[in-house]
Amino acid sequence: MTENKSTLFDLLRHGEPVGGRRYRGQTDDALSEKGWRQMHEAVGEHRPWDVIVSSTLSRCAAFARELSARHELPLELEPRFMELGFGEWEGRTASELLVRDPLSLTRFWQDPVRHSPPGGEPLARFQERVMAAFRETHARHAGRHVLIICHAGVIRMLVSQTLDMPLDRLFRIDVPSAGLSRIRLDSNGAGWLPRLVFHAGRL
Repeated sequence: MTENKSTLFDLLRHGEPVGGRRYRGQTDDALSEKGWRQMHEAVGEHRPWDVIVSSTLSRCAAFARELSARHELPLELEPRFMELGFGEWEGRTASELLVRDPLSLTRFWQDPVRHSPPGGEPLARFQERVMAAFRETHARHAGRHVLIICHAGVIRMLVSQTLDMPLDRLFRIDVPSAGLSRIRLDSNGAGWLPRLVFHAGRL
């Protein structure tokens, strides 16, 4: 008989970066002092994880390295867990874009599948890379407790796929700075069933 087992994934969004809230995408801004404080408050002295997997962008990777060293946990850097690329919008706030190009921003909010930011990464391509990285991470660490430190878009994608939501509803999921979500994959030997345990919660 095949043993039942579960894999836990804790998804931790980075804290506030230098420059505050904006369409940052793959621009490599560091965490602000407030962002570091948010991350420390989010995890406290908890260390339930077997391994940490992080986006390679510094607003995730810097804290991942510190947490890994503090608790002597193995760390893997995964570039496919980077944020959605926002093209010409990177570094701009929503308020700036509403003045500069309100039609494109409105179309993106209403239907992000068909209306990517100018020069940005198509949502279907983002889905492919994030889910491929997630499947491979799961294959390496099945039955373990994994912390993934990443971005709002990545967490939205993983939560929406767990709930089998249409891709064009992705941005209806709010992900706060240093917000934590948990997904559990259960196995009975015949396959894996994903479940959302909590979203934007605390340890």
